[in-house]
Amino acid sequence: TMSNDMLQKNDGNDASLERKLHDLYELIDGIKIAMLVTRREDGFLVSRAMATQSHMEGTDLWFVTNLHSHKMEELSFDPHVNLSYYNDSTKDWVSVSGLASLSTDRARIKELYSPDWRAWFGDEGDGVHNGGPEDPRIGLILVSAHSVTYSKANHTRPVAWFKIAKAIATGEPPKISSIRSLGEAELAAGQK
Repeated sequence: TMSNDMLQKNDGNDASLERKLHDLYELIDGIKIAMLVTRREDGFLVSRAMATQSHMEGTDLWFVTNLHSHKMEELSFDPHVNLSYYNDSTKDWVSVSGLASLSTDRARIKELYSPDWRAWFGDEGDGVHNGGPEDPRIGLILVSAHSVTYSKANHTRPVAWFKIAKAIATGEPPKISSIRSLGEAELAAGQK
């Protein structure tokens, strides 16, 4: 079928593990905002925008959160999550499937802390709940990736549009991106 032909033509899994990981983090760093998908107790899915924090060693992803938000209930019910990233200008995308865990480790919070967090937490004027790194409302969500699939554009946008127009005319799927997957074993190797 056409979709299988398209996937085969754009398969980029022949890249080395180092190249896959480099491109993955380059995409995430360039997109920065992920849609974090969790599951409510009634089974329905919920998405919300979350800023990926500074990349740390390994393949895990960190997000700052308010410990009193609804997502904490959702994550305690089911820690399986999906992160999706999309860059509208390049059409690059990333999908991360993994397990989320909560951290209140003050040393890690201080390590990742950014002053712009204050905007999201506000200052309640009591000297404690001020959006600073010691604010007890601040926690971190660690997403340990189980599998990743991403698409990285191989061409500039005008070249990609030309290839798409050519594909429409010829019926032959275009090679416009590299679609790559990283499984559990590759992600574990990337942690080392």
